[in-house]
Amino acid sequence: MFVNERASQIIEYLKVHKKATIGELSKALFASESTVRRDLTEMQEAGLVARYHGGAILLEGVGEVSIFARAEKDAESKNHCADIAIKHLSPFAAFNTVFIDNSSTCLALAKKLDFSNKTVITNGLQVALALSQKPDIQLIIPGGTVNANTSAIMGSLTIRTLDMFNIDLMLSSCAGIDGVCANELSLETAQLKQVALSKSRYKLLVATENKFTVNAAHRVLPLDAYDCIVTDADDKRLQAYRDSGINIINE
Repeated sequence: MFVNERASQIIEYLKVHKKATIGELSKALFASESTVRRDLTEMQEAGLVARYHGGAILLEGVGEVSIFARAEKDAESKNHCADIAIKHLSPFAAFNTVFIDNSSTCLALAKKLDFSNKTVITNGLQVALALSQKPDIQLIIPGGTVNANTSAIMGSLTIRTLDMFNIDLMLSSCAGIDGVCANELSLETAQLKQVALSKSRYKLLVATENKFTVNAAHRVLPLDAYDCIVTDADDKRLQAYRDSGINIINE
């Protein structure tokens, strides 16, 4: 079987099962585990899948990965990033309106923040559900089309709704980071975030270390346009970004 044919079969399997171990894929494809492991490495480098210990999930935009699967992947890293971000948000406690994207990283952050007496806008149903349990929040969900897998509200109506707001703070993540931009795998996601960011006075990007290894085709915003980037990546990986003047923190 050709590699690209196996890759297609892996993608189709992950669309159905959301995630899979190397053993499960080996049995489904009638291929050795070493072959599957090699295929997954190539697919990760191509930005098609994300690896976790012993298996893989589809990346958002390839198979509309469930937010539940994304939240499970690298949960410890996402919580660490959230803790770092909280330490650096205190100067902006006076903000009144915040937009939170549908990323699982920002979901982890949203669960930890106090939004009392704030207006919170989000296109993420899971984010909205988490915040609905907290008191004294004016919670706004823009109109649009609900993606059942990702629990995201998307589309032209969502974008038109967001264009009506002036936003003090945007909390966002991304599919991947290159040396210049934050990027997304889905054009629709990139466009929505571009509109929300254009309406936001202060822009915070929260990205786990693995985002620096993902190739994503659609540019969202140059890194130097964010007021702050929070990550758990190590100093060695971040040095080039800091040398170029980007405000990027990891502690």
